[in-house]
Amino acid sequence: MISGAARLAGVLGWPVSHSRSPKLHNFWLARYGIDGAYVPLPVAPADFVTAVHGLRAVGFRGANVTIPHKEAAFAVCTRVDETARRAGAVNTLSFAAGEVAGSNTDGAGFLANLRAQGVDPAAGPALLLGAGGAARAIAAELLGLGVRVCVANRSHERAAALAAVLPGIETMAWNRRHAALPDHALLVNTTSAGMGGSPELELDFAHADASLVVADIVYVPLATPLLAAASSRGLRTVGGLGMLLHQAVPGFSEWFGVTPEVDQEVIDLMTADIPAT
Repeated sequence: MISGAARLAGVLGWPVSHSRSPKLHNFWLARYGIDGAYVPLPVAPADFVTAVHGLRAVGFRGANVTIPHKEAAFAVCTRVDETARRAGAVNTLSFAAGEVAGSNTDGAGFLANLRAQGVDPAAGPALLLGAGGAARAIAAELLGLGVRVCVANRSHERAAALAAVLPGIETMAWNRRHAALPDHALLVNTTSAGMGGSPELELDFAHADASLVVADIVYVPLATPLLAAASSRGLRTVGGLGMLLHQAVPGFSEWFGVTPEVDQEVIDLMTADIPAT
């Protein structure tokens, strides 16, 4: 039960029925005994700006933003922090004092997930596959740690465009990704390849160094074909679900006043309905 004073937040997307964020946030609300609710908010692109201002007007504390609205969210904000500025996109909105404030927690969530798995994100050079919004957010955080970051994308023009807005990024041709593995300590798939129903990401680990860590931001299935291939070579892997969990922490803390814990109970809850392979 919630009262008339309940704190409200949600997730804006189109579609949004697939989002696991309501399950996560409402679990945390129950765990910490908070009078509040977190709801799915299906909003078509043409209605996005109206919806954001409407949520603020009716007293929502804020909202997460998912595909396809992250760039539109950046544009509607009256204030954005450095994480959003570097990423060029917003995934977390907060409404206070008449403002729409935006941040991007994707990159920080990715790093937090690595650290939770005992992986040092600054251990060596990183190779990112893909040049979309997730790549930009993750690359920005890695650069901030002083990591040498290289991006490979099927369309080299997109990789070059990413490098243009994040000085310090290197790029390489897509067909060089196999040969480049020995030169990197971390490999990150930031594309949707390997997601249930999507084509697999082809990568040959034959010449990878035994110390290479392979991370995937895809979490359906939990063990993507990329992670399975890396594991078969004895390489350390990090799945994408943890990024989803850790990127949610700052928003929940901002809206509901409690910093939630990502522990085994949360992981078990969120993995219960996700196929293992």
